[in-house]
Amino acid sequence: MQHLDNLQTNSQVDRIVFNKILRNTYALLSLTLVFSAFTAGVSSMMNLPHPGIIITLAGYFGLLFLTSKFRNSSMGLICVFALTGFMGYTLGPIINYYLNTTNGGQIVMTALGSTGVIFLGLSAYALTSKKDFSFMGGFIMVGILVAFLAGLGAIFFEMPALSLAVSAAFVLLMSGLILYQTSAIIHGGETNYIMATVTLFVSIFNLFTSLLHLIGFMSGDD
Repeated sequence: MQHLDNLQTNSQVDRIVFNKILRNTYALLSLTLVFSAFTAGVSSMMNLPHPGIIITLAGYFGLLFLTSKFRNSSMGLICVFALTGFMGYTLGPIINYYLNTTNGGQIVMTALGSTGVIFLGLSAYALTSKKDFSFMGGFIMVGILVAFLAGLGAIFFEMPALSLAVSAAFVLLMSGLILYQTSAIIHGGETNYIMATVTLFVSIFNLFTSLLHLIGFMSGDD
């Protein structure tokens, strides 16, 4: 009987911890999405130039490193907003590019709407089904690395076909990453809401930019 009581107590504690992490993650994710949208809007309205691949990568990985380093302190929150704000800034010139094409507004809104539907749908599925998607971790990490290197190759060697293939791959990989990260929160694989937020934000960001590229191409404006 004592053993059963302990199991019930542990289960209740796990549920409380899970609810807290999930609540904090989605609250912080909402704030970072709003902040990133704001910086993207400012960057777009001011018609700021894209910082370039080197500065973009240096800024992204540098701020990601700092976020990871300070993930257990309040400094981590500052780093999260610095990271997501920077990513929003780099997004502004990309959005401007598509807005200046035929049906540009429709392309951007379609990509944005599709991103929202995919994220909400996958998150809802992971939360309601409570399936464990931890088995996908290794495949997703390797896939992201390969797609990232292929993407760099497509940029430096100016290979549009490879770039499209990378965008398609990232749509699938980011969808998988959303399932994986949400599952990790549910099953205790991720107990830090700051890092969970960063993973989901990066998934949404890459999902949106990849869909933007693919929809723009299908519309004949890319």
